[in-house]
Amino acid sequence: MPPALRAVVDAADRADADRALDIGRKPAETLAFFGIQPGMKVAELEAGGGYTAELLARVVGPGGAVYAQNNRFVLERFAEKPWSERLKKPVMKPVVRVDRELDDPLPPEARDLDAVFFILFYHDTVWMETDRAAMNRAIFRALKPGGVYAIIDHAGREGTGVADVKTLHRIEEKVVREEIERAGFRLAAEASFLRSPTDTRDWNASPMVAGEKRGTSDRFVLKFVKPGG
Repeated sequence: MPPALRAVVDAADRADADRALDIGRKPAETLAFFGIQPGMKVAELEAGGGYTAELLARVVGPGGAVYAQNNRFVLERFAEKPWSERLKKPVMKPVVRVDRELDDPLPPEARDLDAVFFILFYHDTVWMETDRAAMNRAIFRALKPGGVYAIIDHAGREGTGVADVKTLHRIEEKVVREEIERAGFRLAAEASFLRSPTDTRDWNASPMVAGEKRGTSDRFVLKFVKPGG
């Protein structure tokens, strides 16, 4: 674990609520696996209240940029107040707030990005009826050659495809791989640090209903790369 990333996660001025999520989210491992470094230009889709966006901002620093996108549904449903409050923190200076729909999630100036993160939300794009092919193509265009498309999501049972995306907030890994590779990406690596072999994958992993099980679901961690770098 790079000491600089551990220092970001251990920063004394992080909120207690964020620290409480760390044990289930393993942010230092996540940032290290996807290779985030100072000065990078990155994006996060459906940043929500900003847990990951703040971590990214702390890593990339004043020489970098974080385009943090939310769509209207997420903002109106739960994110607007905590997101607006978080953006007032000095550490969030590298963050550019992006209010756009997922079919075309990033503004024209978000180009030649080093990485785009999509954490625990790809499954929601199914029941939200997002044009995922258009979304993935837009992300492909926004990344520089060699840029990373970082995916983490709750694993569905084998053979379920997209059947559990709304009821259990899970998606079969195979579906995600196929859709993203269809947009031109190459799967470069996968990690096991969020895998949970004992997870029966038959319960609702949504943070609003998971209760004490939050942070214990079996999650796949996939690093896709735009060829050419």
